[in-house]
Amino acid sequence: MAVGATILGMADATHYLVGSTDEQGNFTHLPQLDQVAVCNSLNEAKSLLKLYDYHVASFQLQTAYDEMCGMPAGAGYIEQQISL
Repeated sequence: MAVGATILGMADATHYLVGSTDEQGNFTHLPQLDQVAVCNSLNEAKSLLKLYDYHVASFQLQTAYDEMCGMPAGAGYIEQQISL
């Protein structure tokens, strides 16, 4: 069961993933779509969610570099609620 809309971004990536997150923190597709959407910009991701009547989303930005530098997993993880 989906909890809310989620936009995932990875540092240095050229796209954003748009889907939903459930109670266990699992990322999956939006109920309205058959698969996770790939958007070329944050603006495009927000527009897609607006199209399906979402008004707020969790924006998660992640980086893999922290683990490569010996920092704990999740150290480069940022999450913020954004209005659409």
